[in-house]
Amino acid sequence: MRALVLLCLLAFTLTGSLLAQVRASLVSSQSSVAPGSRLHVALRLEHEDHWHSYWQNPGTGMPTQVQWTLPSGVSAGDLEWPVPIVLRDSEGAVSGHGYEGDQLLPLELTVPADLKPGTRLSLQASVRWLMCKEACVPGSAVLTLELPVAAQAVQDAVWSPRIAAARASVPKAQAVYPLFAYRQGATLLLDVTPGQGAAAPGSLGGLHFFPADETVDYEKPQPEEAVASGGRRLRLSVTPGTDPAALTRLTGVLRAEAGWPAPIAAKGVLVHLPIVAEPPAAAPVNAAAAGSLWATLGMALVGGLILNLMPCVFPVLGIKILGFVQQAGAERRKVVLHGLVFSAGVLISFWVLALGLLLLRSGGAKLGWGFQLQSPLFVAALAVVMLVFALNMSGLFEFGLSATSVGSDLQMKQGYAGSFFTGVLATLVATPCSAPFLAPALGAALALSPAESFLIFSTIAVGLSLPYLTLSVFPSLIRLLPRPGAWMESFKQAMAFPLYGTVAYLVWVLAGQLEDAQLLNLLLGLVLVAFALWDYGRHVQASRKAGWFAKLRVPLVVLLGLWIAWPGASTPKELQWEPWSAKRLEELRKEGRVVYVDFTARWCATCQTNKKVVFGSAETRALFQSRKVALLKADWTNSDPLITAELARWNRSAVPFNLVYLPGVNEPRILPELLTPGIVREALSP
Repeated sequence: MRALVLLCLLAFTLTGSLLAQVRASLVSSQSSVAPGSRLHVALRLEHEDHWHSYWQNPGTGMPTQVQWTLPSGVSAGDLEWPVPIVLRDSEGAVSGHGYEGDQLLPLELTVPADLKPGTRLSLQASVRWLMCKEACVPGSAVLTLELPVAAQAVQDAVWSPRIAAARASVPKAQAVYPLFAYRQGATLLLDVTPGQGAAAPGSLGGLHFFPADETVDYEKPQPEEAVASGGRRLRLSVTPGTDPAALTRLTGVLRAEAGWPAPIAAKGVLVHLPIVAEPPAAAPVNAAAAGSLWATLGMALVGGLILNLMPCVFPVLGIKILGFVQQAGAERRKVVLHGLVFSAGVLISFWVLALGLLLLRSGGAKLGWGFQLQSPLFVAALAVVMLVFALNMSGLFEFGLSATSVGSDLQMKQGYAGSFFTGVLATLVATPCSAPFLAPALGAALALSPAESFLIFSTIAVGLSLPYLTLSVFPSLIRLLPRPGAWMESFKQAMAFPLYGTVAYLVWVLAGQLEDAQLLNLLLGLVLVAFALWDYGRHVQASRKAGWFAKLRVPLVVLLGLWIAWPGASTPKELQWEPWSAKRLEELRKEGRVVYVDFTARWCATCQTNKKVVFGSAETRALFQSRKVALLKADWTNSDPLITAELARWNRSAVPFNLVYLPGVNEPRILPELLTPGIVREALSP
């Protein structure tokens, strides 16, 4: 009894000591906040010596999480993650990625304009983290921050520069040092080459790649070498975390210990690269980027050309060219000038669209859109847009047709002004009628540099205006154009199927980014969006007598579908399970490991509930990590006679079924079908 009391006191004392090793607080760059402004705050984590917490992809462990409780009208962006450090255990082996010392994790808050000066803004955040040294203990706190509201914001002399420095240490996108990733046997190679006017990468030193997913085995060394004379190219070797032949992209952060020189002026840069089988024979880095850009430009040009075959554009093609001829009095030089001015109207209109896109991107970048094509939110939104375009082209509903009557006064203007505004009108008419190659090109433009985005938009404009310009130079060709007719509608519907293929591809991408429940919600949300658009085309557009209820339910169903499909914030990385086998179970037991066996199936609803509620909880993850539990999954989704026989050995014929094997105990502990974190915690107790 006395020993038990002493053990409890020791556990209490040790737990209190552990919980004090990381202190969390909220700090603000401003000592007062102004209505309608943006406020930079940071989560401050003060680590005791040799203690650490974790980055967004921790390797092992759990990333720090923040859940806000904010006043009405105040919104919070995502945490901005500074470049982490490599965490090592007492034996020097890599144990993950995270932070030590006094670390700030910044983010941006948007403050509503209706705040009253003289009041106070109260912010509250529920924070969870995992802190480790020799042992790991989850920590949590409810933090508050109160700031006075004033007509003019006042910068905090202490925290404003520190938060600015933390934001400056967040990895950045860059184009100065082109990167290239490829396979070489069982190794992935990441090449760094300087762009025009950049310093040799050999002067960087201390390169380390922090993967954003399980593509790379974070525990393995990453040797670095110069592969060209004068250190003009560096190569970093990393070990794949899975079959190298199955890898398609390399994503994460590339750190230079001494920092990347100007104009980057950051410690880390973002990496989002395709992985190819081998490097090209010449100019490997630039060839990959150039090839991808040329392919996108080709899609943009073809998409712009096909826009002229859409029903909302094609019928007016010959009429516009005849208008050029009539305005110019059939004089060839003036006809050509009208064609050029018309093309200029199209080009400038697309530049305005491109500028608007870049402005949105600049605002989005502050909200953490650094990995657009890697972001499940971005890919899901793109899938919805592609589906809407495809359904429109299939004839389920129509939009954009009324634009043909807009700007008729401008069309009737004489001279070059009329040709210019006709080009503007052609752009307004054409842009709602997406072509199958155009939408993917526009999606690609969202992930490229501003210069490349402008180039893509310019190429679309050239494709749209090229037939007009050609016919203005050679007006005799007008008689060769096919007459508008029923074939156009068939062509339009046939062109919808490449877009359906794009939706299928994007859903396949999301299958690798989302958990099963999120992916199912996305598919159900897409179905609801499709139903709402069918309802719109069938009962609103097709009937002039559609009432207010019909007009109201369509946007409500669309919003419901988007709400269901929305992936939300990124979820914590799933636990790493090994496939179950009797042999592997025996091996782990001989090693003296705690073993957790989960008999499950994809079609088992209760199994999915356990996965979300228990295996997805931070408490369970931390418990498994601290006890070094070996996880075995017996997946019964497809028939497996070995799993069936093992279930029968325990007089079971259904899943879920969970077993916990403790060291030194012959028989496992059998858990109930419906689990809670408490049940699992108790089963793992000695």
